[in-house]
Amino acid sequence: MYLFNSPGLPEFFREALYTWHKGIHRPMPWVGEKDPYRIWVSEIILQQTRVVQGLSYYQRFLAAFPDVQALARASEEAVFKCWEGLGYYSRARNMMRTARVVQEQWGGIFPNTYEGLLSLPGVGPYTAAAIASFAYALPHPVVDGNVERILSRIAGLKTQVDSPEGKKQIRELAGQLFDPAQPAAFNQAMMDFGALQCVPRLPACPACPLAQHCTAFQKGLVSELPQKKPKQPRSNRFFHYFVFVYDTETWVQKREQADIWAGLYEFPLLETESPDLDSRELLRIPLLLDNPPAQQNGLPAPSRIYRQTLSHQVVHARFWIIPLDRPLEGPYVQLLERIPRASLPSLAFPRALRWFLEEKSPSLHLF
Repeated sequence: MYLFNSPGLPEFFREALYTWHKGIHRPMPWVGEKDPYRIWVSEIILQQTRVVQGLSYYQRFLAAFPDVQALARASEEAVFKCWEGLGYYSRARNMMRTARVVQEQWGGIFPNTYEGLLSLPGVGPYTAAAIASFAYALPHPVVDGNVERILSRIAGLKTQVDSPEGKKQIRELAGQLFDPAQPAAFNQAMMDFGALQCVPRLPACPACPLAQHCTAFQKGLVSELPQKKPKQPRSNRFFHYFVFVYDTETWVQKREQADIWAGLYEFPLLETESPDLDSRELLRIPLLLDNPPAQQNGLPAPSRIYRQTLSHQVVHARFWIIPLDRPLEGPYVQLLERIPRASLPSLAFPRALRWFLEEKSPSLHLF
């Protein structure tokens, strides 16, 4: 596949792109960065995260773990607490693994080849190309969602960009346009162009410097490209959490299983097939049979539902605050941690639980 009818048009594309980029002022702390560790941190945080949200996390993460040695020494609890609210915790897990690999196998220095970078846990072709080009000026084009959108529109590519054939064609197109003499400048300009000019919805095409050579614009296909596989509908899950309150204490557990939120803390949980659960029915589960609430009239009313949307599912979390007149008892208790409620802010919770804690902390005297 060749992108342009004329061999001279790739040069026009680069010149127009660079001219456009000179007029752009988009100050971000990672732009122009040469430290591979900082570039890596920014790229991992910005995966599945909007820039406006990722900026504060980037600054917080570097303050807590200023170099790869500090991250390699860090505990999972410390990293997860710093990551709390970003979601996709596998990213944080892979960052810890990568930091230890770099420290133990690479002498604390990130590999300076594309292949070496690609061998690190959680580092795919995009992240490897970003570090290679920005830190080491190596000639590797970055291909993220922004770049896919630009290339598919310029070429009028109707293949689904997330299919094997679509990915192959996008790589070929990226290679044809890429400027190996200025890899960092070209990659940064392309990412900014996709973020500011060739945006997903309602791009300002008539004012685009590439409009005359954009197949999608010329053929009225801008709103249809890029093509992607249809998204699968999200499944619903219904979580009922028990917030036991005894004196100044409560009970939590860490999610260890191969499921969402592994490694994060939560309250004792009952997952059901429905968002509604009758309190009389709830009182018959073993944990509450062993530990009846202090009130004589049964369970207080549950909280409102806190909905957290994940990539493939929606969690509907409801909380039951259960006052006790004695500590928890029974076989299930050995799976829980008994902690002061005042220490809850130091633990990393899923976002739905954090929303609940922030809303209810005054009445629960949590913080």
